[in-house]
Amino acid sequence: MELKQLKIFQVAARELNFTRTAEILHYAQSSVTAQIKSLEEELAVQLFDWLGKRVILTDAGKRFKLYTDKVLDLTEEAKETVGGSEEPSGTLTICASETQCTYRLPALLKLFQARFPKIKLIFRPGISENDFEDLLAQGLIDAVLISMTRINSDKLIAEQLVAEPIVIVSPLNHPLADKSEVRPADLNGQPLLFTEKCDYRNIFEASLVDAAVQPLCDLELGDIEAIKKCVIAGIGIAALPKLAVEKEIEEGSMSVLRWKGPEFPIVTQLVWHKDKWVSPALSAFLDITREVILDNYFLICIYVAELSLFTFHLRLYMFQKI
Repeated sequence: MELKQLKIFQVAARELNFTRTAEILHYAQSSVTAQIKSLEEELAVQLFDWLGKRVILTDAGKRFKLYTDKVLDLTEEAKETVGGSEEPSGTLTICASETQCTYRLPALLKLFQARFPKIKLIFRPGISENDFEDLLAQGLIDAVLISMTRINSDKLIAEQLVAEPIVIVSPLNHPLADKSEVRPADLNGQPLLFTEKCDYRNIFEASLVDAAVQPLCDLELGDIEAIKKCVIAGIGIAALPKLAVEKEIEEGSMSVLRWKGPEFPIVTQLVWHKDKWVSPALSAFLDITREVILDNYFLICIYVAELSLFTFHLRLYMFQKI
């Protein structure tokens, strides 16, 4: 059993496509097939099943994948430690939620590529909150950047970065926009727009069920940008991350309702498996992510504090003039 075979198997187990595996590793497809067959003969088990044109891992393949990842991680760790490489390199596969992909990753990627040009990042968006733990355990992804309720798991390291406020938004001239308080019951008979299943949608829907709310209609859209356009067009009301609608609120194209329903304890978190070797490449990604998200968060806090102080002094000045 050679490291070359293990690397071919690892990529094939991730891609589930021998042609793609050959392209990534710059081998002939026949060489990939031969190396996998040789590995199966040595182990005396079948690692892949062929279902028509689809390739899937067998149970033995899934178990072997865990050991393959550990061996290759240790090999890479040994190279980094003994070789003393000054600049991190390699490939990372990162899962990120839609909010992170759309509104945070551009700035993050720009800074990351400038500092670590030898690291290749592969992003897998759209993975559900229920699936990423298995993907981390199987080594199919290296880390997750996601907004959801606090993760508590014995198998994962979940680093909470910042709270992610959720707001209820409506068309600009909606009657509820003028109310001093909007409670779940006030949404009875209103058209509502929903994202795909996620923690903040679940909390929002639960509050409506508890209040026996019957919406005029509900429409599920998988894309936050599509939901925003529908709100602006006057089609309905939605619960969305504040991060996603800050521009529209500032421009005055939609309203934020004064929500008095249940709070949304959503937190942006960095997640990786507790047994995962934090390579120099992964460590670099974690550090850059913290820097981009936390620095921006602290700048916003400082701006809000300064704005509040200015408002206080302005009111004090006006009071003294009376």
